[in-house]
Amino acid sequence: MAIHSSYLVNLASATPEFHRKSVLAFRGELQRALALCAEYLVLHPGSFRGRSREEGLELVARSIAEAAEGLELEKSNLRILIENTAGSEFSLGGSFDQVAHLLEYLRPVCPVGACIDTCHTHVSGYDIVTEGGWQETMQKLEESVGLRNVMVWHCNDAKDARGSKRDRHEHIGQGTIGLEPFRQLLNDPRTEHAAFIAETPIDEPQDDLRNIETLKRLVRVAEAPGKQKRA
Repeated sequence: MAIHSSYLVNLASATPEFHRKSVLAFRGELQRALALCAEYLVLHPGSFRGRSREEGLELVARSIAEAAEGLELEKSNLRILIENTAGSEFSLGGSFDQVAHLLEYLRPVCPVGACIDTCHTHVSGYDIVTEGGWQETMQKLEESVGLRNVMVWHCNDAKDARGSKRDRHEHIGQGTIGLEPFRQLLNDPRTEHAAFIAETPIDEPQDDLRNIETLKRLVRVAEAPGKQKRA
């Protein structure tokens, strides 16, 4: 089971009162995740406005340690996943390197991993649309975060252009990413250990189901032993 922490939580906040409330809110998220026996709790790393990026990263790590104090996360199956972001000016996690940097800070604190959002990846500037760009982006992800550490993928098309920094999700295959990158993602042996979650819009009833079915149709079914493909 994967759950998402509140979008209001900002563990890098430079406002003391808001930061205090964020730590308390995230502790509540951890307690609920533990009570539900969830495997993953996904967290947006937050905004470092009013601090340097390095100070923001350090504060997030300290804040998670504070929120988790006494909860004995290491004895549970719960892992905190840092999600990459759309790359706005003061956001943490707008690049794979930033996600990897934060994971390094957090490993001594708690069990961690990454959640990669396809829309965020695209609008933050990575090329996942062209064949060459897809291969290069996956290589960058492997060299920074490590694909084995990406436990969850958020499968979302994008309304806006690559590099726009605008986090607006679109139905699968109807945005600026298109179908082919999702076919590549879902059939890549390096991602077969991960969970795939759609966070697409619901403009009409059952849009969520239609997006899931679209993703399912992109998955190549392995052939049974001894059977041959039909033309």
